[in-house]
Amino acid sequence: MSTGSLAQGIAVRGALPRLTAGIADTIGIGFLAPLSGPVQSWGLPGLNGSQIWTDSVNRAGGLAIGGRRRPIRLVPFDCQYDAALAREGVRKLVQDSNVQFLLTLGGDILPPVIDYLTDRKLLTATLLPSDLSPDTPYLIAPSESHPIYNVTGIDWLARQRPNLKRIALCAQTDALGLPSLATYRAACEAAGIEVVREIRYDPDCRDAGAIVTAMMAEAPDILCWCTSTTPMVHALTEAAHAAGFRGQLVSCTLDDYPRLVGRTSHAFLEGFVFQFPDFDDPALAEKAFFFNRPKDFYLEYQRRFPGTWSAVSWEYAAILDIWRTAVEHAGNVTPLSVLAAMKQSGAVMHAFGPASWWGSDIFGIDNALIGDWPVVQIRNAKARIVEFGSIPDWLDRHGALLRSHMVELGQMWDQRQVRHLRDRASHGFA
Repeated sequence: MSTGSLAQGIAVRGALPRLTAGIADTIGIGFLAPLSGPVQSWGLPGLNGSQIWTDSVNRAGGLAIGGRRRPIRLVPFDCQYDAALAREGVRKLVQDSNVQFLLTLGGDILPPVIDYLTDRKLLTATLLPSDLSPDTPYLIAPSESHPIYNVTGIDWLARQRPNLKRIALCAQTDALGLPSLATYRAACEAAGIEVVREIRYDPDCRDAGAIVTAMMAEAPDILCWCTSTTPMVHALTEAAHAAGFRGQLVSCTLDDYPRLVGRTSHAFLEGFVFQFPDFDDPALAEKAFFFNRPKDFYLEYQRRFPGTWSAVSWEYAAILDIWRTAVEHAGNVTPLSVLAAMKQSGAVMHAFGPASWWGSDIFGIDNALIGDWPVVQIRNAKARIVEFGSIPDWLDRHGALLRSHMVELGQMWDQRQVRHLRDRASHGFA
C-alpha cells in the first residue's frame, strides 16, 4: 500500500502544494447509495467518510498520475434503496458526470443497473460480495466482506460462552437479509448452536414486537437480528427489552448504540455482540492498515458529522484508499489497468490488515477481499473490539457448510443469475 494515508492527509492539513484544475482535469467518483430513508445509515455516513477522504487527497493536490496531480470530484446520488432511482442515478453519474469509478451499497439496487455498468466496463465497488458473479468482472468488494464476517462473532461467542446452545434468528427477505441468514445458520451449525426459531420478514415489516414474541417462544439463549436495517435493529432490541429477555443479543450492526443504551439500560445492552467498531478503539491503535491513525479519522468524522457514525462511515473511504493506490501504481484510471494493479500482488492491506482476493467458491469470482475482521461487544456502554477473527481460517474449516446454506436459501451466484435473467426484461434497462 501507499504510505500516504488518509489520516496522514488529515494531519498535514494542506501542507503539500495545492494545484488548481478545471473540471476536465478532475477525476469523477460516483457515489450511488441510500442517502435518505430507512437504509440511509448504510449510505449517508459512508458519503461523509468519503468526503473526508476526498478533501484530504485534494488538499495534497489530488491523485499522483503520470507525473502530475489530478483532483477528485465526489458525485453523490441518493437512490433511497429504490431500483428505479438507481437506474436514473447510474445514467446521470456515467453519462452526465463522466465518473471513472463507482461506489455503491449494492444489494437490491444493483440488478437493474449491473448490465449497463458491465457493458461500459466501469469499475464498481459494492459493500456486498453477494452481488458478485463471473458475469460481473468489473464489480469488486474490496472493503466489506458481508455477510461472511458474521461467522467470526458466532465463533467467538461459542468459545467464550459455551453454555449458550439455542438461538433464534430473524432476517428480512432481501439481498441484505437472506445471505446474512445463510451465514448465521452456517456459523451456528459449525459452533454447535441449535437454531430453534427462524423468522423471515418482509423488508417493509415494522412489527418488531410480533417478531420478538415469536422468536422468544422457544426459549432461546440467543436472539440474533442478522443484518436487519438500523431502524429495525433498534425496534427489535427495544422489543426484546420490553419483553423481559435476559439472554445474549447478536446482530451484524449496532449503529447509534448510545441511543439504545438510553432507551433500554446499560445492563440490558451489556455484552451485545456485533461486527463494527468505533475507530477510537484502543485495539485499532496497533493495527497497521490504510488509515495508519484510525482515531484521527474517527475524531475528524465526529467533528464534521457529529452523531452520524455508522457501520459504513469508514468503508467507502477504505475502498477509495485501495483504489487510489492501484490508480497511482497503474498510472491511469482505466478499469482494467486499475483492477490488474489491485490484484498484482495477490494480497492487499484492507481495513483490518492483510487480505486476499477470494470468492470463487460462493460468488463465482475472486473479486472479494477477505482477512481478519473484528468481533465487537458492548462493554460498559461502549463498543470494544474483543478479537480479530480470521475469515479465511473459518472458511478453510467450514466453507462447505456455508455453501450448503447459501444453496438452500437460493443465494449462490448461479441461483441469483437465473433470477436476474428471468427478471431482466421487466427492468427495461439495456
